[in-house]
Amino acid sequence: MDGVPCLRVSQCHAQEFRKCLQSRGALDLSLCLLKESDGTVLLPILPSCLSQLDLQSLRSTVASDNTCEIVWSQSPLQSKKERGKASGSKLEKILQELLESHGERWTEELKGDIPRSFQKHGDLVLLRDGCFSLPLWKKMDQQLWGAVAKGLGAKRLAKMSRISRDGFRSPVVTMLLGEHSWVRHVDNGIQYEFDVTKCMFSAGNITEKLRVAGFDCRGETVVDLYAGIGYFTLPCLVHARASHVHACEWNPDAIEALQKNLEANGVSDRCTIHRGDNRQLQLCDIADRVNLGLIPSSEDGWPVACRLLKRTTGGILHIHQNVTSPLPNTAAIPAINDATQRASGKKADREAWEAWANDTADRISSLLKDISGAWWKTNIQHIEHVKSYAPHVHHVVLDLECRPS
Repeated sequence: MDGVPCLRVSQCHAQEFRKCLQSRGALDLSLCLLKESDGTVLLPILPSCLSQLDLQSLRSTVASDNTCEIVWSQSPLQSKKERGKASGSKLEKILQELLESHGERWTEELKGDIPRSFQKHGDLVLLRDGCFSLPLWKKMDQQLWGAVAKGLGAKRLAKMSRISRDGFRSPVVTMLLGEHSWVRHVDNGIQYEFDVTKCMFSAGNITEKLRVAGFDCRGETVVDLYAGIGYFTLPCLVHARASHVHACEWNPDAIEALQKNLEANGVSDRCTIHRGDNRQLQLCDIADRVNLGLIPSSEDGWPVACRLLKRTTGGILHIHQNVTSPLPNTAAIPAINDATQRASGKKADREAWEAWANDTADRISSLLKDISGAWWKTNIQHIEHVKSYAPHVHHVVLDLECRPS
């Protein structure tokens, strides 16, 4: 059959299926996934693995009753290498022409100073720090930014330099081209609007947003202790169908964006925003589920989360943390190969996550006893790896079930 074999799945479970296919060696890593207009995603499969795929086993592994079927894509799935080369070569060509019009010569040093990665939000491209740092670019003035926008298919440009230490993790962003800095980003059918000069958008937590979207929160009251612009508040309301979400946030710029996003997604009637420091929150005994989505640690919010859980039935805490695992000691085994070293590293990472999770479960149990005066049972339901910041520094989420004895 002509075309590329793909697994068609719902977008909210796409990352889980992708991980599952990759673990079985069936995912074609050379091709990009393809988003369909009906809200599904096509994951490219290696033809040699097609006959060995067990769809029922895949569904049970992901615990999904949603779309999961083999299809043959007639649309060209672009290779990752080709996609990167295409955008890079177009920008290079336009910049070479600009330099030549100013009597300048294209060099390898200039080539190394152009962006290799960036964030795109609608018609605005947000450049990372470190590009266009050479003095020669300044001679191009505004012509440079017009050329860059053309090369990257954008109408507006901005550049991030660092994250400020104002307590809000506000970005330090400069607009380079364009009249305003508000953007719209769509993830999993959810609209996020925000000002790029005042709020961050973390594309790296997409897997966790998709996982939250797959929860069944019908009939539940959820508290999001670090709501931001609605990263997890919105998936809880839009896809997980929570009855009500209490969203806590102290950054006024994030609150402005959160209000817009609740209205844009038609869920503002099921959300209450609590402004200010969540440690001063007066609510208690109301939550079936509490999200503690702050890194590197949400530990300051643990006592608040424990007070929020319903006294009679308890609930689930989703606790975010950056966990550091020890580097494996390979000095004693000089002949160790790369595969063995990677396996050893992954084992050390997993052991560090489990140790942190067990310690956290014990500490939460103690907090709950102090607050309620009764014994509680804590059960580690799941440890989710979100992303890595550096070797052996990982953002993980602990799903901790807490029930009164």
